[in-house]
Amino acid sequence: MARRVKNVLFIMCDQLRADHLSCFGHPRLHTPNLDALAAKGVIFDRAYVNSPVCGPSRMSYYTGRYVHAHGASWNFVPLKAGEMTLGDHLRPLGVRSVLVGKTHMRADMAGMSRLGIDPKSLIGVRISECGFDPYERDDGIHPYSGHDPDPAYNDYLRRNGYGGDNPWETWANSTTDEDGRLRSGWFLKYSNRPARIPDEHSETPYITRRAIDFMAEAGPQPWVLHLSYIKPHWPYIVPEPYASMYKAEDALPVVRNAAERDNPHPVYAAMMNHRVSQTFSKPGVREAVMPGYMGLIKQIDDQLGVLFAYMRDHELMDNTMIVFTSDHGDYLGDHWMGEKDLFHEPVVKLPLIIYDPDERADATRGTRSQALVESVDIVPTLLEVYGGAAVPHVLDGLSLRPLLFGEQPRDWRQAVVCEYDFSFQDSRIELQVKPRDAWMRMIFDGRWKYVLFENYRPMLFDLATDPDEFHDVGASEAPEHAATRARLHEALFKWARQPRQRVTVADGAIESIEIQPRISEGGILIGYWDEEDLAQARKGFKPRFASTNPLVKPTLNRLTHPETAPETASKTAPAEVDHGNT
Repeated sequence: MARRVKNVLFIMCDQLRADHLSCFGHPRLHTPNLDALAAKGVIFDRAYVNSPVCGPSRMSYYTGRYVHAHGASWNFVPLKAGEMTLGDHLRPLGVRSVLVGKTHMRADMAGMSRLGIDPKSLIGVRISECGFDPYERDDGIHPYSGHDPDPAYNDYLRRNGYGGDNPWETWANSTTDEDGRLRSGWFLKYSNRPARIPDEHSETPYITRRAIDFMAEAGPQPWVLHLSYIKPHWPYIVPEPYASMYKAEDALPVVRNAAERDNPHPVYAAMMNHRVSQTFSKPGVREAVMPGYMGLIKQIDDQLGVLFAYMRDHELMDNTMIVFTSDHGDYLGDHWMGEKDLFHEPVVKLPLIIYDPDERADATRGTRSQALVESVDIVPTLLEVYGGAAVPHVLDGLSLRPLLFGEQPRDWRQAVVCEYDFSFQDSRIELQVKPRDAWMRMIFDGRWKYVLFENYRPMLFDLATDPDEFHDVGASEAPEHAATRARLHEALFKWARQPRQRVTVADGAIESIEIQPRISEGGILIGYWDEEDLAQARKGFKPRFASTNPLVKPTLNRLTHPETAPETASKTAPAEVDHGNT
């Protein structure tokens, strides 16, 4: 029997760099379970996020739309009610879309109030959860951040003897120092110390078990399970045995150069002044953080081994597509930066692995694709998996299914785009930039990376000759650099000119309408000289639709043959015409 996809396991890590998996080249951090997944699937070596920050990046994943299209441009900016998501596309096809873990979604409460939607209703919950049905949502953020301060994980910890107002913080994300004093994992100094919680009760094993619980209860209906880990996002603290697995010398060498601080781009300079960047640039900080960061990744790989074993034992591997990725990377001190505020490769390059059980994907198993891929490609890929019609007027991405089947589409994209709204950052305040001018956009064609700012010169990097992105040639007067800037500026402008808000009428519907003759059928006449002119136009017109409105025919008769129209016709309001939108 032919193998086909019934279910999809959509795994996302938080702040995982692509270069921190052994199948992507890390020499000391071995991830055998993800390596085995890659051996059965495809590694996408040139996959990129559409924003370097959690919230907007995830909203692009979940909507298949660019940041300026969906509008959730930074963390805690709500995704507007009515924005189509993965779940909205798949539910009409009979597929459940379920969440276990993190989304970083902020609900559009004002929008739901305006529309009269109860946030606790089924529709309200789906709007609040990025279109997913939440099996268990756990963003795991500090309680003072505005997220749910008491997720189910806290209840789980209390039931297992780890009490307190917030055991997520005081047990799972805290440690003790040499004198036995409680120390918070929020402080980077303690990242190389073990968390107070045993491994089995820490976040990653807990949320993995919740994914298994869902699979055990799922029943026959096809599902997409979004398993979204909070780690290896800070706090960079992990329980034993992972806390002791790696030393500072096991980490990749830091990627930074003193030349980067010599007359840098003004926005880059301001971002190097962020507290987290200054801290990561101090001696010893990265060395303290890396053992915890690497341990968190190793723990994820081990837990995926547990999950994949369950799937094999329950015959799910033969009918479940697995998508593994991350919402963005992490500077970790590279380029004198912390966090993820600009567009260097450690932040915007994705670890993307896709295993497709379909027999048509047999030809690409264990291969690496060099196609330029974006996170907006996931939704159209899954839509195609379930036989949904393509909706390019809604979705900005491209289906990856042809690449998984070994095809090479001739019209594949030639560049990827990433957007960032730094309105909410200290760098905007330092630069005294208005929020509307605090947008920056990157376009990357596989060699040249061009970054456009408002009111500042662009940045430009040549990754062929400068793979570490040390030398910004955005101000260079060299002819090659000037020509490349002009070319990529126009490519970015062309991308920005594409309409992305007309999502209620498909292009194909518009192309099927003969505009003038159809308008005339509704009694709305534009450009006709007299009755004879209209009659001549109608002679050669064969409508592609059949109107069910009883007023249409009398109205046409009245317009073209007023002398024969019944008396009541002149008193009848013009008919509304079906323009084919449905």
